Amino acid sequence: MSEVVAEVRPEPVAPPPVRPPRRRGVAVAAGAALLVAGAVLLWVALVPAGGLGNLLKLLLVLAAIGLAGQGVRRIGAGIRGGEFDAGFWLSIAWLAGLAAAAALADLLPLGNATDTTQTIGQAGYATPDLLSAHPLGTNGFGLDLLARSVYGARVSLLTVGLTVAVSLLVGGTIGMVAGYFRRSVDLVIGVFADAALVIPALVLLIAFAAVLGPPTTVGEAVLKNGLALAVVGIPTMIRLARANTMVYAQREFVLASRAMGAKHLRVLRREILPNVALPLVSYAFIVAAVLIVAEGSLAFLGLGLQQPEPSWGNMVAEGGLRELRQHPHVPLVPGAFMFLTVYSLNVVGERARARWDSREVKV
Repeated sequence: MSEVVAEVRPEPVAPPPVRPPRRRGVAVAAGAALLVAGAVLLWVALVPAGGLGNLLKLLLVLAAIGLAGQGVRRIGAGIRGGEFDAGFWLSIAWLAGLAAAAALADLLPLGNATDTTQTIGQAGYATPDLLSAHPLGTNGFGLDLLARSVYGARVSLLTVGLTVAVSLLVGGTIGMVAGYFRRSVDLVIGVFADAALVIPALVLLIAFAAVLGPPTTVGEAVLKNGLALAVVGIPTMIRLARANTMVYAQREFVLASRAMGAKHLRVLRREILPNVALPLVSYAFIVAAVLIVAEGSLAFLGLGLQQPEPSWGNMVAEGGLRELRQHPHVPLVPGAFMFLTVYSLNVVGERARARWDSREVKV
């Protein structure tokens, strides 16, 4: 008796719904209207002629940011469809714009950021005014807060860039060795990494600052704080590199390479490293966000870059209790720069981690 095998045909998959051009046009128009409304609210909040209180101005600025974000989301969804991630692209735009402004700060038409001798005749604590020479206001010495925030971004980004590079190079290498060889090598490296992670990061940074001394120039701040933060970041990178290496160490292509007589160094360099690098880079964005806060904490405590050279931490430290009550823009402006940068790094890092995490890779 011949066996009859029924042919099984896959069910047709319906294509995703396509938004009609008219709906897309409506979405873009609504997004543009929200952007205009956000710009109007921001103008009302940052123009002193309105006579608004500080709390109301802050609420208006937050509302303006929310409206602008919704506007970008609707415009992107109308152009590219519902899969548009407005938060991710806004974060990319903020990081790219901040990095470009920090790199080209000397060429931009910014106000005075450090020379207090040129601001003796000017009134301090000027409130933010988009139509004035100081769009985000000035501090007690008449120095422009926008210019100081941009130059402070240069210090923070260079410091964190050096820290992440050293942490990836040193911590990634040690972690790959631990995850590949395992046994006694993994045990020894794991003990040192765990011991370093037990020490509170801020205490360790204060100890390094006490030994190295507070920096007085931007170059010293980048080098001293960068190396100190790298010591804090290396144990984390060791654990991440070890975990990702263990995922690939027993894969077929690694075993085949070893069976063909490849040396350990070649296997690590040609087989393990390309697969571990992307997950480490994705986590590096999240680590960089934490390190920016740590660098700001050092400067806030007086252990980072010293005045009048600006950094986000020492700018926030300028705002004491009196300034926070009477002139809240002095600490809030650098605080907003730090918040947006940390938030953007977290968003980009989570997006990269979801795409490159080795635990999501299929064999």
